[in-house]
Amino acid sequence: LPGAKSTKAASKKKVGALPNHKPRTKFQKMMTDEEEGVDTGDGWDEWSGKALIKPPDQLELTEAELKEETTRILTANNPHAPQNIVRYSFKERSYKPTSVVDQMAVHFVLEGSLLHQDSDEARRLRCVTTTLSPVGIQQATPIEDGGEEAGEEDRPDSVASKTDRKEPKVSNQFNFSERASQTLNNPLRERSCQTEPPPRSNFSDTANQWEIYDAYVEELQQQEKNKEKQKAAASKNDNDKSKKKTVLMETQNDDISKVGKASKIFERMVNQNTFDDIAQDFKYFEDASDEFRDQEGTLLPLWKFQYDKAKRLSVTALCWNKKYQDLFAVGMGSYDFSKQGRGMLVYYSLKNSAFPEFIYPTDSGVLCLDIHEQHSYLVVVGFYDGCVAVYNLKEEGLEPLYKSTAKTGKHTDPVWQVRWQNDDMDNNHNFYSVSSDGRVVSWTLVKVSQGIFLFTYILSVTSCGTSFDFHKQIDYLFLVGTEEGKIHKCSKTYSSQFLETYDAHSMAVDAVKWNHFHPKVFISCSSDWTVKIWDHAINTPMFTFDLNAAVGDVAWSPYSSTVFAAVTTDGTVHVFDLNINKYEAICQQPVVAKKKTKLTHIEFNPIYPILIVGDDRGYVSSFKLSPNLRKKPKCKKGQEQPKGPEVEIAKMEKLLSLLREPEQSTV
Repeated sequence: LPGAKSTKAASKKKVGALPNHKPRTKFQKMMTDEEEGVDTGDGWDEWSGKALIKPPDQLELTEAELKEETTRILTANNPHAPQNIVRYSFKERSYKPTSVVDQMAVHFVLEGSLLHQDSDEARRLRCVTTTLSPVGIQQATPIEDGGEEAGEEDRPDSVASKTDRKEPKVSNQFNFSERASQTLNNPLRERSCQTEPPPRSNFSDTANQWEIYDAYVEELQQQEKNKEKQKAAASKNDNDKSKKKTVLMETQNDDISKVGKASKIFERMVNQNTFDDIAQDFKYFEDASDEFRDQEGTLLPLWKFQYDKAKRLSVTALCWNKKYQDLFAVGMGSYDFSKQGRGMLVYYSLKNSAFPEFIYPTDSGVLCLDIHEQHSYLVVVGFYDGCVAVYNLKEEGLEPLYKSTAKTGKHTDPVWQVRWQNDDMDNNHNFYSVSSDGRVVSWTLVKVSQGIFLFTYILSVTSCGTSFDFHKQIDYLFLVGTEEGKIHKCSKTYSSQFLETYDAHSMAVDAVKWNHFHPKVFISCSSDWTVKIWDHAINTPMFTFDLNAAVGDVAWSPYSSTVFAAVTTDGTVHVFDLNINKYEAICQQPVVAKKKTKLTHIEFNPIYPILIVGDDRGYVSSFKLSPNLRKKPKCKKGQEQPKGPEVEIAKMEKLLSLLREPEQSTV
């Protein structure tokens, strides 16, 4: 408004007309403006002149609701702080939630550069500035007529002193240029945890015969006191007495189970310390004398496994665990059929050679066993009385998970071999068995409430079956060895006839096994002193080896297609490598302490360069192969060593082609 502007100008003139008037404060100005009716400006008019706009959806409250007071309590707790922090308490040996939580939240941090003038750092800075200033101190100018003006100019915070005074230049002796930048330092976070160390106590004592006697006497007296207390309490309540007995039995079992695992670990530690030299040989020893032996090798004796309660039994089966490579199962029985009796299934570990890991006594002698590849806790066992049984290592007790009976169609003669097969379409476990009654039977484990086995009749062999083996790649193909010395090539799909029959041996076929690498090659051994290698497409053997004694078992090596080992009844282990010598063994080593001891079975470890051998006295011996027995073919300089199953197949195929060439040339 023009009137307001004129009043403003008049007030300004009034104020400027006073020459010696002191400047007024802001509050005094506002008071004078109100008294004189001066307009305060457009901003004030906006707040005072316009009415408040009420939104249409505003909630209508009554006077009582408006006057009602609501109390809100502000706390210093951080709503985002975690409330479920758990820390381990060594005192209570468990995880405990922490009740104290840091509630402080830092929103802004700025570190200043101000220093207190009396602090040590400020004094050091003053010393540095005085040393850098030029020599000589400027004298203070005397106060002349100016009086107050001179005093004002000499003050360091006056404008005149800042403009007139020149800062002294510091002499630069090193051509030094200083650059600095200030950054925000991250806040430090400290985390601490305080626990009480576990209590320790040193205990030492000597145990003598009389102290042990006194301890037993005290325990007997304590037991008698407990019996008297129980008799007194029995008259009051019989139920309480039965409950106490069960509690006592449970506490004893719990104490044994708590100590069991620790004692097993402690036993392994003691055995590994006792036989430390054998463990060192197993891990690191390599026979350096192989370089001077002209491709011949040796077997280094390692651990020897025995169980006192199985000394009079023979080792009738060996099988390595595919998942835990240090664990193997041993079947105990007897091959002397006039002295048949009890048997035993025993598990040994390379970590503890003194005592078995698992022991399952049986009423009949064990003749064969096999461990499941995927479910290593399942083992199937064949007995002399014709039964087959499946043991589950996870379950407690000594009884098998299932055992066949005459009602469920068990064999009528001894079961010579069993083999796990892949699960069927319904994911049921199944295995095959061969017996002297002339049958090859498929057993399927059906998970019913009672847990039963269904058996399926597969093939009726005209003679007694003694061994069999399934093809590694072709699932339906398998071989059956008989007591007549013949080998039948059979199929799961054709149960009425054989695919091929080989006149293999003059006595019973003790073992027949497919090669791990080559799909056409298998090996057989017999009590007629011979070991023969076959191509299943040819009726005649490709290789024949006479070992001068009855051959108990033969096994292919898992690392080479041309290496195999056999054991004979004269206590000798024979190791062959057809890639090095096609005519005789590269290692013939007797491994028994007594001459009359007969070797029964042999198995290669799937990973480590060792093999285990069982005899008819219940002993299992382990041996390490020397470098010559696991030597790989040499390559030219600059070429990499070929690896894989294709290389092993090519090695065996090269040997077979040398034997096939004369036949092809005659045709």
